[in-house]
Amino acid sequence: MASRESKAQLYEAFAVSGKALASGKRLELLDLLAQGERTVDALSKAAGLNLTTASAHLQTLKQAGFVATRREGVRIHYRLAGDDVAQLLALLRKVAETHQAAVPAARDAYLGDGAEAEVTRQELAARADAGQLVLLDVRPLEEYEAGHIPGAVCIPVEELAGRIGELPEDADVVVYCRGEYCALAHDAVRLLSDYGRRAVRLNDGMLEWRLAEMPVDAGALA
Repeated sequence: MASRESKAQLYEAFAVSGKALASGKRLELLDLLAQGERTVDALSKAAGLNLTTASAHLQTLKQAGFVATRREGVRIHYRLAGDDVAQLLALLRKVAETHQAAVPAARDAYLGDGAEAEVTRQELAARADAGQLVLLDVRPLEEYEAGHIPGAVCIPVEELAGRIGELPEDADVVVYCRGEYCALAHDAVRLLSDYGRRAVRLNDGMLEWRLAEMPVDAGALA
Protein backbone atom coordinates (compact mmCIF):
# COMPACT_ATOMS: atom_id res chain seq x y z
CA MET A 1 0.00 0.00 0.00
CA ALA A 2 1.09 3.57 -0.67
CA SER A 3 2.55 5.25 2.37
CA ARG A 4 1.52 8.54 3.88
CA GLU A 5 5.11 9.72 3.39
CA SER A 6 5.05 9.06 -0.36
CA LYS A 7 1.71 10.87 -0.64
CA ALA A 8 3.19 13.84 1.21
CA GLN A 9 6.16 13.88 -1.16
CA LEU A 10 3.81 13.88 -4.15
CA TYR A 11 1.84 16.83 -2.84
CA GLU A 12 5.00 18.70 -1.95
CA ALA A 13 6.06 18.22 -5.57
CA PHE A 14 2.74 19.71 -6.67
CA ALA A 15 3.30 22.58 -4.24
CA VAL A 16 6.50 23.61 -6.01
CA SER A 17 4.33 24.72 -8.93
CA GLY A 18 1.99 26.61 -6.65
CA LYS A 19 4.87 28.36 -4.92
CA ALA A 20 6.36 29.40 -8.27
CA LEU A 21 3.06 31.09 -9.16
CA ALA A 22 2.79 32.87 -5.80
CA SER A 23 4.26 36.13 -7.10
CA GLY A 24 2.58 38.84 -9.11
CA LYS A 25 5.81 39.59 -10.95
CA ARG A 26 6.30 35.96 -11.94
CA LEU A 27 2.76 35.87 -13.30
CA GLU A 28 3.53 39.04 -15.25
CA LEU A 29 6.65 37.40 -16.69
CA LEU A 30 4.59 34.41 -17.80
CA ASP A 31 2.10 36.80 -19.41
CA LEU A 32 4.92 38.46 -21.35
CA LEU A 33 6.35 35.10 -22.42
CA ALA A 34 2.91 34.07 -23.67
CA GLN A 35 3.49 36.68 -26.41
CA GLY A 36 6.74 35.03 -27.54
CA GLU A 37 10.33 34.24 -26.64
CA ARG A 38 12.38 36.98 -24.97
CA THR A 39 15.79 37.60 -23.45
CA VAL A 40 16.26 38.29 -19.76
CA ASP A 41 17.12 41.90 -20.56
CA ALA A 42 13.92 42.40 -22.59
CA LEU A 43 11.81 40.76 -19.89
CA SER A 44 13.34 42.86 -17.13
CA LYS A 45 12.59 46.08 -19.01
CA ALA A 46 9.04 45.06 -19.93
CA ALA A 47 8.24 44.01 -16.35
CA GLY A 48 9.98 46.98 -14.71
CA LEU A 49 12.52 44.82 -12.88
CA ASN A 50 16.27 45.00 -12.53
CA LEU A 51 18.23 42.20 -14.17
CA THR A 52 19.10 40.43 -10.92
CA THR A 53 15.49 40.30 -9.74
CA ALA A 54 14.17 39.27 -13.15
CA SER A 55 16.76 36.49 -13.38
CA ALA A 56 15.83 35.20 -9.93
CA HIS A 57 12.13 35.08 -10.81
CA LEU A 58 12.88 33.33 -14.11
CA GLN A 59 15.02 30.74 -12.36
CA THR A 60 12.14 29.99 -9.99
CA LEU A 61 9.82 29.53 -12.96
CA LYS A 62 12.38 27.32 -14.69
CA GLN A 63 12.85 25.12 -11.63
CA ALA A 64 9.08 24.62 -11.53
CA GLY A 65 9.11 23.62 -15.20
CA PHE A 66 7.04 26.56 -16.43
CA VAL A 67 9.69 28.05 -18.74
CA ALA A 68 12.47 26.71 -20.95
CA THR A 69 15.61 28.38 -22.24
CA ARG A 70 18.04 28.42 -25.10
CA ARG A 71 21.44 30.10 -25.31
CA GLU A 72 22.55 32.35 -28.17
CA GLY A 73 26.10 33.50 -27.50
CA VAL A 74 26.03 35.19 -24.12
CA ARG A 75 22.27 35.74 -24.22
CA ILE A 76 19.70 33.46 -22.61
CA HIS A 77 16.30 33.37 -24.30
CA TYR A 78 13.25 32.31 -22.29
CA ARG A 79 9.98 30.86 -23.57
CA LEU A 80 6.97 29.12 -22.04
CA ALA A 81 7.57 25.40 -21.60
CA GLY A 82 4.31 24.61 -23.40
CA ASP A 83 0.84 25.75 -24.31
CA ASP A 84 -0.40 24.14 -21.11
CA VAL A 85 1.47 26.82 -19.14
CA ALA A 86 -0.42 29.52 -21.05
CA GLN A 87 -3.67 27.65 -20.37
CA LEU A 88 -2.83 27.49 -16.67
CA LEU A 89 -2.14 31.24 -16.57
CA ALA A 90 -5.42 32.04 -18.32
CA LEU A 91 -7.39 29.69 -16.04
CA LEU A 92 -5.73 31.00 -12.88
CA ARG A 93 -6.72 34.55 -13.75
CA LYS A 94 -10.34 33.63 -14.51
CA VAL A 95 -10.67 31.53 -11.34
CA ALA A 96 -9.24 34.39 -9.29
CA GLU A 97 -11.63 36.88 -10.90
CA THR A 98 -14.60 34.61 -10.22
CA HIS A 99 -13.81 33.59 -6.65
CA GLN A 100 -11.60 36.32 -5.15
CA ALA A 101 -13.50 39.46 -4.25
CA ALA A 102 -10.50 41.76 -4.59
CA VAL A 103 -9.79 40.92 -8.22
CA PRO A 104 -12.70 42.69 -10.01
CA ALA A 105 -11.96 45.95 -8.18
CA ALA A 106 -8.25 45.67 -8.96
CA ARG A 107 -9.08 44.87 -12.60
CA ASP A 108 -11.31 47.92 -12.94
CA ALA A 109 -8.74 50.17 -11.25
CA TYR A 110 -6.14 49.04 -13.78
CA LEU A 111 -8.19 48.69 -16.97
CA GLY A 112 -10.93 51.22 -16.36
CA ASP A 113 -14.64 50.77 -15.91
CA GLY A 114 -15.11 48.82 -19.16
CA ALA A 115 -17.17 51.53 -20.82
CA GLU A 116 -15.39 51.02 -24.15
CA ALA A 117 -17.32 49.06 -26.77
CA GLU A 118 -15.98 45.59 -27.49
CA VAL A 119 -16.45 42.73 -29.95
CA THR A 120 -15.99 38.99 -29.64
CA ARG A 121 -13.76 36.84 -31.84
CA GLN A 122 -16.85 35.64 -33.69
CA GLU A 123 -18.02 39.19 -34.37
CA LEU A 124 -14.52 40.15 -35.48
CA ALA A 125 -14.45 37.29 -38.01
CA ALA A 126 -17.83 38.28 -39.44
CA ARG A 127 -16.89 41.94 -39.81
CA ALA A 128 -13.48 41.10 -41.26
CA ASP A 129 -15.11 38.85 -43.88
CA ALA A 130 -17.33 41.77 -44.84
CA GLY A 131 -14.28 44.05 -45.20
CA GLN A 132 -15.66 46.53 -42.70
CA LEU A 133 -12.71 47.21 -40.43
CA VAL A 134 -9.06 47.82 -39.73
CA LEU A 135 -7.61 45.39 -37.20
CA LEU A 136 -5.02 47.17 -35.06
CA ASP A 137 -2.39 45.46 -32.91
CA VAL A 138 -1.04 47.92 -30.31
CA ARG A 139 1.56 45.67 -28.69
CA PRO A 140 5.29 46.34 -29.09
CA LEU A 141 6.62 45.49 -32.54
CA GLU A 142 8.64 42.48 -31.34
CA GLU A 143 5.47 40.90 -29.95
CA TYR A 144 3.62 41.54 -33.21
CA GLU A 145 6.46 39.91 -35.15
CA ALA A 146 6.40 36.87 -32.84
CA GLY A 147 2.75 36.27 -33.72
CA HIS A 148 -0.33 38.30 -34.60
CA ILE A 149 -3.87 37.94 -35.87
CA PRO A 150 -3.82 37.63 -39.68
CA GLY A 151 -4.49 40.95 -41.40
CA ALA A 152 -3.62 43.08 -38.38
CA VAL A 153 -1.50 46.20 -38.71
CA CYS A 154 0.89 47.16 -35.93
CA ILE A 155 1.08 50.58 -34.30
CA PRO A 156 2.39 50.30 -30.72
CA VAL A 157 0.16 52.24 -28.36
CA GLU A 158 2.90 54.70 -27.38
CA GLU A 159 3.24 55.66 -31.08
CA LEU A 160 -0.47 55.81 -31.87
CA ALA A 161 -1.08 59.52 -31.35
CA GLY A 162 1.72 60.40 -33.76
CA ARG A 163 0.72 57.81 -36.37
CA ILE A 164 -3.05 58.03 -36.25
CA GLY A 165 -3.02 59.43 -39.78
CA GLU A 166 -1.96 55.99 -41.03
CA LEU A 167 -5.44 54.69 -40.24
CA PRO A 168 -8.22 55.44 -42.77
CA GLU A 169 -10.49 58.12 -41.33
CA ASP A 170 -13.69 56.38 -42.39
CA ALA A 171 -12.72 52.93 -41.09
CA ASP A 172 -14.01 51.11 -38.03
CA VAL A 173 -10.97 50.09 -35.97
CA VAL A 174 -10.86 46.94 -33.82
CA VAL A 175 -7.99 47.06 -31.36
CA TYR A 176 -6.33 44.17 -29.53
CA CYS A 177 -3.27 43.58 -27.36
CA ARG A 178 -1.81 40.83 -25.17
CA GLY A 179 -4.94 39.49 -23.55
CA GLU A 180 -8.06 40.10 -21.55
CA TYR A 181 -6.17 41.82 -18.72
CA CYS A 182 -3.91 43.99 -20.89
CA ALA A 183 -4.43 47.76 -20.67
CA LEU A 184 -2.87 48.65 -24.03
CA ALA A 185 -6.04 48.12 -26.07
CA HIS A 186 -8.15 50.02 -23.55
CA ASP A 187 -5.77 52.97 -23.74
CA ALA A 188 -5.73 52.84 -27.55
CA VAL A 189 -9.53 52.82 -27.85
CA ARG A 190 -9.79 55.82 -25.54
CA LEU A 191 -7.17 57.70 -27.55
CA LEU A 192 -8.79 56.89 -30.90
CA SER A 193 -12.19 57.94 -29.56
CA ASP A 194 -10.72 61.23 -28.36
CA TYR A 195 -9.56 61.83 -31.94
CA GLY A 196 -13.06 61.17 -33.22
CA ARG A 197 -12.31 57.73 -34.66
CA ARG A 198 -14.70 54.79 -34.47
CA ALA A 199 -12.86 52.23 -32.35
CA VAL A 200 -13.80 49.13 -30.37
CA ARG A 201 -11.75 46.59 -28.46
CA LEU A 202 -11.50 42.86 -29.00
CA ASN A 203 -12.81 41.47 -25.73
CA ASP A 204 -9.72 39.33 -25.17
CA GLY A 205 -6.34 39.27 -26.90
CA MET A 206 -3.43 37.34 -28.31
CA LEU A 207 -3.17 34.89 -25.41
CA GLU A 208 -6.78 33.79 -25.72
CA TRP A 209 -6.58 33.85 -29.54
CA ARG A 210 -3.70 31.36 -29.49
CA LEU A 211 -5.37 29.15 -26.89
CA ALA A 212 -8.49 28.99 -29.07
CA GLU A 213 -6.21 27.64 -31.85
CA MET A 214 -7.11 30.50 -34.16
CA PRO A 215 -4.78 31.23 -37.11
CA VAL A 216 -1.64 33.21 -36.32
CA ASP A 217 0.76 34.99 -38.65
CA ALA A 218 4.35 35.86 -37.74
CA GLY A 219 6.99 38.16 -39.10
CA ALA A 220 7.53 41.83 -39.77
CA LEU A 221 5.15 44.25 -41.38
CA ALA A 222 4.67 43.74 -45.10
